[in-house]
Amino acid sequence: MTNQANASPRPISQRSITWAWLALVAITIGSGWLAPAHVAGPVQPSTAITFVVVVLAAIKSRVIIQYFMEVRAAPRWLIRATDAWLTVLVVAILGIYLS
Repeated sequence: MTNQANASPRPISQRSITWAWLALVAITIGSGWLAPAHVAGPVQPSTAITFVVVVLAAIKSRVIIQYFMEVRAAPRWLIRATDAWLTVLVVAILGIYLS
């Protein structure tokens, strides 16, 4: 009888790592497209754009943590802890920005 916490982690395939990397590239390009640098004239702050960019950064962070730091193959408590940490961080950033 093997313990779930002590079982060897399942490997992450090259295909899923490639898809994760492509998702990161797409999110990065999308975030750059949202930036006001390509707009002529004075730039006005936008809460909606800031919210979208922070959420996209959270998604990127989760993909990096899950696939490239290999937390996806870690025990459930570590997966939940990193997800909780990321959630608290994003909520704190948005809370500070919106206050």
